[in-house]
Amino acid sequence: MNETEFLARSEAVLDDLESQSDDWISLYDLDIEANRSGNVLTLVFDDAIHVVINSQAPMQEMWVAAPSGGFHYRFDGQRWNDTRGGPHMAEALSQIVSEATGQPIKVVI
Repeated sequence: MNETEFLARSEAVLDDLESQSDDWISLYDLDIEANRSGNVLTLVFDDAIHVVINSQAPMQEMWVAAPSGGFHYRFDGQRWNDTRGGPHMAEALSQIVSEATGQPIKVVI
């Protein structure tokens, strides 16, 4: 994937996550603040738990920082896979968001 394709794909991921966070607020009556600055999306749950998702164009990776740790994901043509063999990005974010909210939330990317 070239840089232009990566930037378009990563922008779409951040857009999707921001939109989903708005949906979670109304569907589950949650306190979530989504702040977007360029290629960085910060989700704040209950004014306490921060999850940061950002794109790293030079490495063509998406990075996630959460209370459970820092994770790097690379796109394989179908999904964003953890570079260290953990769950793919949507599954990992589902776990992170579910833990942060105390509700089962499914993230779709």
